Amino acid sequence: METVVLKPIYHEGSERMAVMTASQELQKSIRTVTGARWSRQYKCWHFPCDRSSYELVKEVIGQDAEIDADLLSAYLAQRKAVMLLTEGEEISRKRFMSVTQEPLIQENILAFTAFYNTLLLKGYSPRTIKTYGNEFLVLLRHLKNIPVYSLSHQQIQSYLLWLISKRNYTPASVHTAVNAIKFYFEHIELREKQFFTIPRPKKPQKLPAVLAEEEIVLLIQKTNNLKHRALMMTAYSAGLRVSELVNLQIADVDSKRMMIHIRAAKGGKDRMVPLSHKLLETLREYFKQFRPKVYLFEGDGGGQYSARSAQLVLAAAKKRAGINKPGSIHSLRHSYATHLLEGGTDIRYIQGALGHQSLTTTMLYTHISKVSMDNIGSPLDKLDF
Repeated sequence: METVVLKPIYHEGSERMAVMTASQELQKSIRTVTGARWSRQYKCWHFPCDRSSYELVKEVIGQDAEIDADLLSAYLAQRKAVMLLTEGEEISRKRFMSVTQEPLIQENILAFTAFYNTLLLKGYSPRTIKTYGNEFLVLLRHLKNIPVYSLSHQQIQSYLLWLISKRNYTPASVHTAVNAIKFYFEHIELREKQFFTIPRPKKPQKLPAVLAEEEIVLLIQKTNNLKHRALMMTAYSAGLRVSELVNLQIADVDSKRMMIHIRAAKGGKDRMVPLSHKLLETLREYFKQFRPKVYLFEGDGGGQYSARSAQLVLAAAKKRAGINKPGSIHSLRHSYATHLLEGGTDIRYIQGALGHQSLTTTMLYTHISKVSMDNIGSPLDKLDF
C-alpha cells in the first residue's frame, strides 16, 4: 500500500499542510479535496494546516493509502506550546522556522506550557508574559535534548555568559533572562530562591530625555488638530505611559473631583492624578467635536487609539516645533515629573503620581532637575578673569 506523508510547510505567507506522494493516482484524488492548492516549489498539493483539512484528506485517500502524519503531529505539538505567546496571530516565517528547525523535547514543551500558565494565573501583564516567554524559549532551544529542570547553578551561569558573549545581550536583556529563569525554577519547580546569587551585569544609568516647559508650550501651540493636541496635553499633564494614555476611558475623567483615574497600570495597579483645569477645557471642546464613545481617544473607525498612532502624533508635533531632542510619549512623562520637582513638589508625591513602587526610581529625576543643577552651579563662574 502507498504511503502518503503529511508535513508542515510555510508557503506564500502562511503555514500549510503538504500532502507528499509520488503516486499520480493519489494526486488525482487529492486535487478533488476542497481547499487543495498546488505548489510548484514543493511539487505537492497542500491545504490549510487544520483539523478539518486533515479529515477531508484522510477521507479521500484513507482507503487507498497509509497516512504518515508523524512530522505534522510533531510540528503541531511544538506549535501548540510556542504559539501560546502569539495566540490569535498568524504564524510568521521566522516563528515557523524556529518551531520546525529547533524543536523542543517533550519535557521542555511541558515546562514551557507550565511556565506560561503560571504567569497567566499569577496575573502578569500580557507584555511581561510575552517577554518572559520569549526569553524562556531561547533557553529551551539552546538546551536541545537537555531537560530544563536538570540544570545546575553553574550551567545557568554558563548560559548567561553565552548570552553576553555570543548573542551580544545588553545588561537589560540579561536581567530579563535571569528573571525568566528565576520564575521557572522558583514558581514551577518550587525551588528555594537559590538563583538570586546569579551574577547580574550592572544596568547603565541613562538619564531620560526631558523637554523644557517652553518646548511643551511649542508642541501644543504648533498642533492644530484638536484630538492630537488633547492627547499630548493629557499625556503631559498626568505623566502617563503610552499604554495608560490609550487605555483611558471617558469615565476615568472625573470632572467633579478634578481627578483622572488610571486603571490597571504597570503591575496591575490603579492610581489617581489631578485633572488640570486647562486640560478639562480642551477635553470638553474635543469631546463636542469628536464624540468618542468608550475610550477617551479613539481611532477614526472607532475603538481604542493605538500606541503607535500616539507616538506618531508626538513625533510630528516635535518636527513642527523644531524640537530635535530624542524621546517618545514617555519623554512627556519624564518632563512632567521633572517640572513638578523643579516647581517644589515633594518627591514622595511625584512617586505616587507616577505610580512608582520604589522611591529610588523616582529619585532619578533629582539628577536632571534644573533646580538641583542651579544650586550646585559651576566653579568657573566664581573665577575672576
